[in-house]
Amino acid sequence: MTAPTSAARLRHQVGFDLLIFRRNPAATFFTVVLPLIFLVIFTSIFGNETMSNGAKAATLYVPGILALAIISATAVNLAITMTARRERGVLKRVRGTPIPPWVFVAAQATAGFAISAVMTVVIIVVGRILFGVSLQAAGVPALLISVLVGAASFAMIGLALTTIIPSEDAAPAITNAIMLPLYFVSDVFITGEQVPDWVQTVGNLFPIRHLTHALQESFDPFAEGMPLPWNHWLVIAAWGAAAGVVALTRFRWTPRR
Repeated sequence: MTAPTSAARLRHQVGFDLLIFRRNPAATFFTVVLPLIFLVIFTSIFGNETMSNGAKAATLYVPGILALAIISATAVNLAITMTARRERGVLKRVRGTPIPPWVFVAAQATAGFAISAVMTVVIIVVGRILFGVSLQAAGVPALLISVLVGAASFAMIGLALTTIIPSEDAAPAITNAIMLPLYFVSDVFITGEQVPDWVQTVGNLFPIRHLTHALQESFDPFAEGMPLPWNHWLVIAAWGAAAGVVALTRFRWTPRR
């Protein structure tokens, strides 16, 4: 009997990781349910008036909610779950199996992208049905690229975060302590017009704001032609590459204790 190929191992591991995700109520809630709750709350608070071009105001809220969902599915989910697996000795046991380490890590990123893709469809469909959110056909290619670049880069950021998290109990606290303030300075919850200039300057240093703005250009109801937010994609990719180097050089497979 021939040994399974790396591609077959990758498919199997991705399926296994997605199964674990579906069986984790906390991960499902924070990744799938919470962004939809925020969309309903924002639409209720800020209104959903029809703008001058006929688009609904909720169209402007969707990019921030989608950025939140992508980051939750990748960086937040990986930082917490991979730390837990490391401290429980799961990663150490994985190293003793025939699965190449790169296949295992790539499967985590691929699973995160799959969840991000599903959440993109869910948020667009829910936004369309409940709030009349519109997405121009010209913005679809940019949206797909933004989701791909964002999911890949934030998956690397999540793996890099595990290198500074000392224990399983500390993982949720440290991850949220880093991410939550960045959401508020990155136009996820509050748009740039409502915050001081210095807050926008700080937000521009980090990839969350660039992911939000790249998605905003895809959903922009006033845009003409096909949006190509290269400047935002480059910043997101640069952060992902830097995080990948950190993860490659400092990622631990054995418990810290």
